[in-house]
Amino acid sequence: GASALMQGLADGYFVLPNTIANYLAKGTFEKVDESHPAAAEAVSSVKERIDTLLSINGSRTVDSIHKELGHVMWEYCGMERTEAGLRKAIGRIRELRDEFWTDVRVLGSNDEINQALEKAGRVADFLELAELMCVDALVRAESCGGHFRGESQTEDGEALRNDEDFAHVSAWEFTGVGAKPVLHKEPLEYHAIEMKQRSYK
Repeated sequence: GASALMQGLADGYFVLPNTIANYLAKGTFEKVDESHPAAAEAVSSVKERIDTLLSINGSRTVDSIHKELGHVMWEYCGMERTEAGLRKAIGRIRELRDEFWTDVRVLGSNDEINQALEKAGRVADFLELAELMCVDALVRAESCGGHFRGESQTEDGEALRNDEDFAHVSAWEFTGVGAKPVLHKEPLEYHAIEMKQRSYK
């Protein structure tokens, strides 16, 4: 629920950046030479993305798109969601992504440390993640944990789960910018307990 959301934020924003470098440094991974096709493909892909971001030279700042995206997520994909709101959010996020890739302006160059370029890359990723979060929330037509679906509640206004259709973990596969993600489901199996409707009464 909400506490799990906060834990994810804390781990992702504060803990992970301070621990992953040490994990990678001590890892016993198979060495990959720079001439490996995967390495060459990764370098080429990153260079192409950087060149694209710097060449758009549009009229909108990265910050303006980032703020608008944040507003869309706050309004339609927060603690309470509705089908209509999620559909509206998905449509606006797709429009924002199109605006980003055709009208964003990223200052500076790729020859030095460029925080504007770094932020542009992150916002491009945020646009993909935001759409996926809304798609996932739309597909999961139930109230679950700290995320309340307006159409899925009891007569008393309590969250109403749908264990028959949604007793699974959803893992979405990224298939490309603007492409439809693929849903993979892993069933939840309980052996020592049974699922029950939560009540705060």
